[in-house]
Amino acid sequence: MKINKERRLFLKKALSLGSGACTAAFMGKHLLNYPFPVAWGADDVAPIPSAVIMARDDHLFDATGKIREKTVSSLLHKAVMQLTSAPSPEKAWQSLFRPDEIVGLKLNCLSGKTMSPHVEVVDSIINGLKLAGLKDKNIIVFERFNRELEAAGFRVRRMTEGIQCFGTDELPGGGYEAEPAFAGSVGTCFSKIVSRLCTAIVNVPVLKDHDLAGISVAMKNFFGVIHNPNKYHGNNCNPFIAELNTHPYLAKKVRLNICDALLAQYHGGPGYKPQWTWNFNGIIVSKDPVAMDRICHTIIEEKRKEIKLPSLKQANREPKYITTAATLGLGVDDLSEINVVQI
Repeated sequence: MKINKERRLFLKKALSLGSGACTAAFMGKHLLNYPFPVAWGADDVAPIPSAVIMARDDHLFDATGKIREKTVSSLLHKAVMQLTSAPSPEKAWQSLFRPDEIVGLKLNCLSGKTMSPHVEVVDSIINGLKLAGLKDKNIIVFERFNRELEAAGFRVRRMTEGIQCFGTDELPGGGYEAEPAFAGSVGTCFSKIVSRLCTAIVNVPVLKDHDLAGISVAMKNFFGVIHNPNKYHGNNCNPFIAELNTHPYLAKKVRLNICDALLAQYHGGPGYKPQWTWNFNGIIVSKDPVAMDRICHTIIEEKRKEIKLPSLKQANREPKYITTAATLGLGVDDLSEINVVQI
């Protein structure tokens, strides 16, 4: 898919893949004896919320470590087609988003350039939204801080007719609502990007370990839209992550979860620790954040077992908030009930 020069400049300036990503072992396309039902490229996947599509390709990186843009784009569009049972990328994205919506892409750029969503993945998501008929000005790429976006290789742009890219801190008055909102035991001020600007959200986490929560993938990513996340890291972030995600700003607006799993980290997170990363070579897509987190939890546990590290439970950081989220009705956490499709 052709990318115009201005968008390429916006999305790709200063981005390069760190060498650590290319020295990690390749996993291949097989799964590691996962205890959940797996279909390989099934044609009859129902567009149900508990479906998790795992699109992988051993050749996402070329011999120099550069990401192959066309391969990334192809993987993403195939995954979204599989999730929606649509016959084409256009139909798939159109089934998820309307042309008149304002869609925010919530990235996770805490860990710097190498362990953040890759620009090529974000660019492919934007192309998908454009297939749904969205105009550039109705797409917002965002994070907590401008500096996090810039460190990950994105150029901050706000007052523009094109695609916007900025942190909550770019907005007047600090960017958060003046009055707190409540979700269970969580009381917080939300970013105005999610409370006022966006009508729909694409959640774009990465696949990584977290030293307190156990993992930081779909649901944990929304600690990046509240003003006081540090307050809610006790007890392995349980029930706080789950409760936060019940708030209507998230539960009603998050339309799609797209995990950038080109590179994954199984220990030492949330900061980037290259010695504990490996090339998973994939993109994981789901409408169900609970199912996505459970599958990603399982992937990380299998890798830790392979490396002979203790399980997250043994390390006293089992991500119990995933089960809590299922109890609250946010999705499915039972592996036997999650429909995983490998393409």
